[in-house]
Amino acid sequence: MNRWILGDRAALIVIDVQEAFDDEAWWGRRNNPDCEANVRVLIEEWRRRGRPLVFVRHDSDNKASGLHPSNPGNTFKDVVAGSPDLLVRKSVNSSFHGSPDLNAWLTGEGIEQIVICGITTNHCCETTARVGGNLGYDVAFALDATHTFDRDAPDGERVDADLLARITATNLHGEFATVVATADLVG
Repeated sequence: MNRWILGDRAALIVIDVQEAFDDEAWWGRRNNPDCEANVRVLIEEWRRRGRPLVFVRHDSDNKASGLHPSNPGNTFKDVVAGSPDLLVRKSVNSSFHGSPDLNAWLTGEGIEQIVICGITTNHCCETTARVGGNLGYDVAFALDATHTFDRDAPDGERVDADLLARITATNLHGEFATVVATADLVG
């Protein structure tokens, strides 16, 4: 997709790859059925190379949400296995606004590059990439290791998930991040 120079200390940030997002009745139609397989490939590659690995879990404040800590949907999907170097819990879109403090941890570890993957493309992944870019990180956004859902626009028109993903890529690329594919980051 695009050339991005991956450093040895680039941190992989795996965002909200949780069971609740499999609830099609709640979320609707999703795109990119290869998302989880690509997330698995990235996690395996990061572990193989000994690079920093961050898991982010959305802990909703809404008890009715599948993402609330009391609900089974809060758990990570099977592809998010093993222990990360850091587990961030958040209840908002940006992984930089959770606990423990992601920015403080990255800074303390001397990490200047981050790779974003997870769910959903145009919400928590995009927001984390934007904030990371604003904080000065060199950000890669692994578009094919994210997915999103069809959404209704304010005028009531249904917006296709693939279009939303393309818009996110367009919004981020060259300003907040470099949009890449999983294949650009492994091998």
